[in-house]
Amino acid sequence: MMRTIFFLTLFILLSCKPNSSILTAQQIVDKSIMLSGADKVASSKIVFTFRKRTYIAKRNNGVYSLERVAQKDAIEIKDVLSNKGFVRYQNSELMHVPDSMVTRYSNSVNSVHYFSVLPFGLNDKAVFKKRLSDTTIKGIDYYKIQVTFSEDGGGDDFDDVFLYWIKKDNFQIDYLAYKYNTGKGGMRFRDVKNESVVSGIRFVNYNNYKPINSKINFFLIEKAYQDGQLKKISEIILENIKVTLVNL
Repeated sequence: MMRTIFFLTLFILLSCKPNSSILTAQQIVDKSIMLSGADKVASSKIVFTFRKRTYIAKRNNGVYSLERVAQKDAIEIKDVLSNKGFVRYQNSELMHVPDSMVTRYSNSVNSVHYFSVLPFGLNDKAVFKKRLSDTTIKGIDYYKIQVTFSEDGGGDDFDDVFLYWIKKDNFQIDYLAYKYNTGKGGMRFRDVKNESVVSGIRFVNYNNYKPINSKINFFLIEKAYQDGQLKKISEIILENIKVTLVNL
């Protein structure tokens, strides 16, 4: 009788233990967003410096204004991407921007802001998430998530493909890669250089790599990374980060 009770208790305990193998891509991303503090981004003002330009993001549950300010001598150029579209100012005066350049400037501003607050943004309506086979990088176990975008709402680069490696023990993104088709196309891979937490939000600086051989299998790019088949081309460093958590 006691033996029966023991095995019944053991069965119940094992049944209640979370099984990482059955987590969906959505559940993994949700945990990553919560545990990195990215959920706070939805109602915040975030300011940082990147490559001598000031970036300002104001978000209030779907209403947003993403800014980039560049100063040269007495001239200030401010680009603003919002729900209303894109505008550019020179010394506070509205400038005319040719249609051919609006997309280029918009994508440039959006890209920096997008990467700065990952994994925030991975639950946007245009995002499709898929869990790939788990993998190990440098002896650490990771969930591997593929992200693609719908053509409707996915922007001009909707056909880009992203990969995220989320550490199993804390649900933090340690690596990411993307394959893009603009221009001649290409691949990029990033690993975490260092991180900081500001107002409960995790911010990450990256080392940025590209493949030595452009013919590698993008979906196995982490293997090329471990085999020394990627070349470091830059660093993504955010400086002077300031966060205000408010309802704007």
